[in-house]
Amino acid sequence: MANMNAHEFIPTTRQGVSASKVFLPTMHGKPPETTFAYLCAHFPHILASEWQQRFDDGLIINAQGQTLSVASPYLSNQHIFYYRFLSHEVAVPFQHEILFENEHLLVVDKPHFLTMTPTGKYVQETLLVRLKQSGQTPDLTPIHRLDRETAGVVMFCKKPESRGVYQSLFAARDVQKTYHAIAPYHHTLQFPRTVRLNMSKGEPFYTMKVNPDAEPNSETWIECLEYSNHWAKYRLSPKTGKQHQLRVHLAHLGLAIQNDPLYPFLAHKADDDFSNPLQLLAKELQFVDPVTQTEMYFCSRQSLSLSFNRNDNHAIF
Repeated sequence: MANMNAHEFIPTTRQGVSASKVFLPTMHGKPPETTFAYLCAHFPHILASEWQQRFDDGLIINAQGQTLSVASPYLSNQHIFYYRFLSHEVAVPFQHEILFENEHLLVVDKPHFLTMTPTGKYVQETLLVRLKQSGQTPDLTPIHRLDRETAGVVMFCKKPESRGVYQSLFAARDVQKTYHAIAPYHHTLQFPRTVRLNMSKGEPFYTMKVNPDAEPNSETWIECLEYSNHWAKYRLSPKTGKQHQLRVHLAHLGLAIQNDPLYPFLAHKADDDFSNPLQLLAKELQFVDPVTQTEMYFCSRQSLSLSFNRNDNHAIF
């Protein structure tokens, strides 16, 4: 039998957005009459009117590259592709900066409030889509990630064939990452110090919690760079890469990062509220490039600063 995937259709990027792929399975019982009906049932969290708009806009295509309509029949055992575009998306008024580029890597200084990749209510206003729209390779993929609230250095891979070797650097903890953060100053806490905690998914699902009686699975080395009467600037060197690790570790010490909307308490903000960014910056990345065997070092051009009276400032270096 011929290999049906030998010449599989690969959809192009549209306005920097890659297509999502969905498989239409063989149904047990009566199948839906149309692909539209299947998508509405399969993705109940998406309004039928939104699916209809995507069909009307020519954003649903089959495995042969043909545009489907709401009346297109359901044909099992094949893939279809769809593009996500939001009718209204809040513009993020901050720009990224490219720090370095070669044939394999793209290193970017990400601003606060810009989500890395399309998810939920962010599609066009994401770093990955912006980069693709500006003429970067359509195969661009993030090697690691930063939270929407966090600014700083992040790396992308330009070639699928070299993606795995760069991602393995992070998995093997062969990348030295340094962050800066502004958080409260407590004279009773001594620095430098190592924080080790057991972290797992919390409630709500997008937060993390600390399990005090469990074996630690996260570790961060924390130094105090400078301080005033009330605030300090910390340098954080994570040895592990748990979600929200730095935010949780500082909050656990009673040093919640300035303007953190999640720790220690939830503080919901409007989508278009760009005031008071989280004072956390991915400042430096350092590693040996596995392809070129070159020592690589990247530093964010952004900075965090204390607001204090000179008379009560103390610097520690």
